[in-house]
Amino acid sequence: MIRVLLVDDQPLIRSGFRALLDAEDDIEVVAEAANGAEGVARAREHRPDIALVDVQMPEVDGIEATRRIAADPDLAGTHVVILTNYGLDEYVFHALKAGAAGFLVKDVQPEDFLHAVRVAARGDALLAPSITRRLIDRYVSQPPRPKQCLDQLTNREREALVLVARGLSNDEIAATMVISPLTAKTHVNRAMAKLHARDRAQLVVIAYESGLVVPQAPERG
Repeated sequence: MIRVLLVDDQPLIRSGFRALLDAEDDIEVVAEAANGAEGVARAREHRPDIALVDVQMPEVDGIEATRRIAADPDLAGTHVVILTNYGLDEYVFHALKAGAAGFLVKDVQPEDFLHAVRVAARGDALLAPSITRRLIDRYVSQPPRPKQCLDQLTNREREALVLVARGLSNDEIAATMVISPLTAKTHVNRAMAKLHARDRAQLVVIAYESGLVVPQAPERG
C-alpha cells in the first residue's frame, strides 16, 4: 500500500486529489495539511511513502517544507513530489535542490497523476522527465561544482548518471547501455551512494552543476 500525505493550502485541491487517490486499491491518503509547517509535522507523525507538496503556501512554503523533510533522517523513506500550476516554475528547481524527488503540474491527467505517484513510490524514475530537463536547462545558473566530485565514479556509473540526467528510466538506461535493468539500477544506486544524493532528482542536479551534462540552448520558435 502506497501511503500519501497531501500538503496544499487549497481545500478543494486536496479533496480532489484525495478522491482520486483513495479510489485506488493500492494507494491510501494518510493525512492532509494546509501549509508547509503542518505538512512537516504530519510527515513526522505518519511517515508516508509520498508527500505531495504545493510549492507556494502561506507560513512555510513547499521548498522549505521539502528541505525539512529531506533533512530528517527519520523521513528517509518519504519521497516529496512538488505540485505546481506551471510546467516551468523557477521554484521547482529550488525544490529539487532541496530534496524533492520530482514534480507534477496540477492539471495533469488523472491516469498520469496516478502513474506518477506509483513511479515516485518506487523511486525508479523522475516525474515528467521531459519537463524536468527543460526546467533544469533553463534555471541551472550556479557556478559548476568541481568535477572532482565525479572522480569516484566508474565509467559505467558516470555513463548511467548522464542518462539519468536526460530523464531516462532504468529500463531505458539498460537498453541504451546494453545491460540488464538490474545492472542499470545498480549503477544508478552506486552513483547515488558515492555522490551522497538522496534520490534521482538530486543526481540530475549534480550532473548539471558539475558540468557533466550541459544545458541546451533555448529552442527558437
